[in-house]
Amino acid sequence: MENKWIYYGTGRRKTAIARVWMKPGEGNIVVNGKSLDEYFPREAWRIHALEPLKALGKEREFDIYVNVRGGGLSGQAGAIRLGIARALLQYDPEIKPALKKEGFLTRDPRMKERKKYGRMKARRLYQSSKR
Repeated sequence: MENKWIYYGTGRRKTAIARVWMKPGEGNIVVNGKSLDEYFPREAWRIHALEPLKALGKEREFDIYVNVRGGGLSGQAGAIRLGIARALLQYDPEIKPALKKEGFLTRDPRMKERKKYGRMKARRLYQSSKR
């Protein structure tokens, strides 16, 4: 990674971790070596990941390079969203109230509940026979 990537942010969601680098550019987004459209087949995931940029009207102002691992595609989109918001905060600290109002700087604390012993899943019991 060269030093030309100026702004950095880390995002986490469930078990996904995204490292986001940004620099002023023309709006190219690369996720794990693929374009955003190639990496996220569903448009909902693409929209979710880019919400902070859209809220500020800066969709075409930055080139973004993302390295994301862990979790599923939905969790990865959420992690990228938080990473982009944190990188934008490095770019301009004045936009913090706008990002905070929209909830982009809050890490989503929801995680998968652990499995308990004596049960099939976290809450699902084994089927019992009537007779």
